Amino acid sequence: MNVETKLAQIGNRRDEKTGAINFPIYHSAAYQHPELGESTGYDYTRTANPTRTVLEDAIATLEKGDRGFALSSGMAAIQVIFSLFSAGDHIVASLDLYGGTYRLFEQVLRRFSLQFSYVDARDMDSVEAAIGPSTKAIFIESPTNPMMHEADIHQIARLAKNKGLITIVDNTFLTPYFQNPIPLGADIVVHSGTKYLGGHNDVLAGLIVSKGEEISEKLSFLHNSIGAVLGPQDSWLLIRGMKTLALRMEKHQRNANKIVSFLKKHPCVEEVFYPEGIKGQTKGNGGMISFRLKKKEWIPTVLKNLRVISFAESLGGVESLMTYPSVQTHADIPEEIRRKVGVCDRLLRLSTGIEHEEDLIGDISQALDYAVNEENIHRNGGELDEIFHANHSQSL
Repeated sequence: MNVETKLAQIGNRRDEKTGAINFPIYHSAAYQHPELGESTGYDYTRTANPTRTVLEDAIATLEKGDRGFALSSGMAAIQVIFSLFSAGDHIVASLDLYGGTYRLFEQVLRRFSLQFSYVDARDMDSVEAAIGPSTKAIFIESPTNPMMHEADIHQIARLAKNKGLITIVDNTFLTPYFQNPIPLGADIVVHSGTKYLGGHNDVLAGLIVSKGEEISEKLSFLHNSIGAVLGPQDSWLLIRGMKTLALRMEKHQRNANKIVSFLKKHPCVEEVFYPEGIKGQTKGNGGMISFRLKKKEWIPTVLKNLRVISFAESLGGVESLMTYPSVQTHADIPEEIRRKVGVCDRLLRLSTGIEHEEDLIGDISQALDYAVNEENIHRNGGELDEIFHANHSQSL
């Protein structure tokens, strides 16, 4: 069965008593036992909930894994995964990494004596050199956030397996529609379900998919013990969002390709970062773009004067969002590390929505024009400021 069909059919034929096409929301926290020693399969909603089960089964199927787990956020999902490890364990991680993940690693998990090394995951020699006697896992994003670096998951997983390590892949940017890390050798896949899977900026969620009975049982125990589970209402919202994932990802990508072509030719843009895809690994490039302006002074004006795209921190929704990583998503990463990675004060990240491509390109164009014109007016003493603002408002 093709992925589009699997997505559209999530929850269908699962409610046998009523035949409901749209699987119900089970708000019950407790479940009656038929008699002593018997269970319906549901006892307490932290351990299992029927609506959440449909979601967890769906993401496991889509990612071609054995077990799925739905959690209260993407960060909660990463916390549960890293509860697999013990004090003194070492993890090799992507150098370019979402700021929230870096914050969890450095400001929380290091207090529990977990150790982290950060490497460019595109360089297999660097990855292997970082592995030591206490290393237990390799954690990567591909593409990375926000520089869009792509790692060869198959090579990393093969190295990890030879060293007896776990491979963990954050697949938030490409989703199971464009990339499946588990068939490439990954042991665990994690998603911020808030992003493309939910797709409508209306739900906070995290998802884990595991491969293998032993690791799945460990994660099941941790999921229940820690209790950072996704509620039934949010599980239903995520199911609803995932049903249209295929349509949305295709539109996100089409828009992104058009915008990338525009940005590469724009005189204000120094560099554009967009995934190129790895043969045999990805089936698409997704909708995330980062680009570097030639002057940092333009940033505030561009962000202030967007008319269609919203200046906001998230990504993956139907609405296009612009983010300034150095002061938003990656602010907790020390400046010297940000600069080493490329997250400078001239970098913007765009989550391309499903609006019409011409409207998005026009919005970016007018915001960039506004920044350049405003700079020229200030350079000339500001005497034309009122005239410019009047003419610009009329042109919109």
